[in-house]
Amino acid sequence: MTTTPGAATFRNGLSSLLRPEDSVLVLIDHQPYQLSNLNSHDPHMAVNNAAGLAKAAKVFGVPTVLTSVVEDRGGKIFPQITEVFPGQKVIDRTFINTWEDRKVVDIVKATGRKQLVLAGLWTEICVAMPAIQAAGEGWDVTVVTDASGATSVEAHEVAIQRMAAAGVNLMTWLALASEWQRDWARSETAMALNDVVLQHAAGSGIAYLWEQQLLNTPVPSKG
Repeated sequence: MTTTPGAATFRNGLSSLLRPEDSVLVLIDHQPYQLSNLNSHDPHMAVNNAAGLAKAAKVFGVPTVLTSVVEDRGGKIFPQITEVFPGQKVIDRTFINTWEDRKVVDIVKATGRKQLVLAGLWTEICVAMPAIQAAGEGWDVTVVTDASGATSVEAHEVAIQRMAAAGVNLMTWLALASEWQRDWARSETAMALNDVVLQHAAGSGIAYLWEQQLLNTPVPSKG
């Protein structure tokens, strides 16, 4: 999706929805230092949602890039994420803006996909900068807001407003996973996605288990 500076960007029609075969995910700076000053979200939920997003990407075969910034000071990417992709190298950067790091950009470009999905810490810095730059370069950019987080509620909300003005699409992780699934008849991913929902979308996961319990409860005998 190419944008013209200063022009409004509209996402509508079936072709604007995200497709797993066209998506590439970049997870940015989910590290201890950033988490220690996360104030826009419950930190437990930020980790949970990022892990749910990572697992959903794996279910749908979406190429996923893991990147940190100055790991020796900021700490390693959360194991809840790296364990989803065992053995995968984390790209450690010095650039605050991931989209200025050629290693990351080259890997993304090599996938041949144009629906770029981003999530990370902090929203107002390490997510906003690459999202705005990539959108300006013609990428179809989506930011997963609840797998990201900022130093304050205000910082997160202002970053979202800024990215929306730049033509960036904004979604939550479960909405994105549902869009990738699109049809429950796609049995090759449906049950695996259900497992992710059970682990990381507590209300929906528990409701699903309850539904299964009810379906397996014998009808009381009238005798």
